[in-house]
Amino acid sequence: MPKWAKVFLLAFLGVLLLTSAGFVLWASNPLPPMPEALAALKSDIQVEVLAEDGWLTFLPRTTASDIGLILYPGGRVDFRAYAPLARSIAAQGYPVFLVKMPLNLAVFNPNAAEAVMASYPQIGRWAVGGHSLGGAMAANFAKKYPQKVVGLVLWASYPASSDDLSQTGLAVLSVFADRDALATLDKIQASRSLLPSDTQWVRIEGGNHAQFGWYGDQPGDGVASISRQAQQEQILLATVQFLESLKTR
Repeated sequence: MPKWAKVFLLAFLGVLLLTSAGFVLWASNPLPPMPEALAALKSDIQVEVLAEDGWLTFLPRTTASDIGLILYPGGRVDFRAYAPLARSIAAQGYPVFLVKMPLNLAVFNPNAAEAVMASYPQIGRWAVGGHSLGGAMAANFAKKYPQKVVGLVLWASYPASSDDLSQTGLAVLSVFADRDALATLDKIQASRSLLPSDTQWVRIEGGNHAQFGWYGDQPGDGVASISRQAQQEQILLATVQFLESLKTR
């Protein structure tokens, strides 16, 4: 190999190494959970919280539904940031599982739901879902394994064009916010053709992208005109009503 070629190859490998290291460093430092999220990780008389290998489990203390919900976090968001919502859903009688993703990006493990399902065979039916990138990867899982999933929950999210679910019998809930500058109204509107005709659509007036979780503000997001708590209550209500509707499917 000519000397110039060796120099070029070494330079290329050096740039590749630095780029990869930078990406890993960036992805390994997610948007952190707020104090409210960390407080939701403690068990109480309503919900038992378990830290398991790869996910957090929220189990109702009372009789639980046979429908479980597996949630994938948004991209580069600490999965614990969704603990308040997971806990509140579990308090309504539904087992909920928050999955931790490699490098905090669900794209690196879209099939994470399989491990949860295998660990809880007593749960008869499953819904999968998530926020933003997490919802897109949950949609990917639902597309690949329709026999394992009865429902899909999208929070400020939509499937990739390659994951067309429009002709499936999947029950789908799409919750979105009108001040979300990341999963914009135009993007949500464009996703309608990829989802079943009976998809349930819930628009949150005054909400934004970051208030689907408890991790503070997010770069590039719009400014919400309602509180995080108010937005969370609407997400909770829509999600629980959707899970309730799955009982008759």
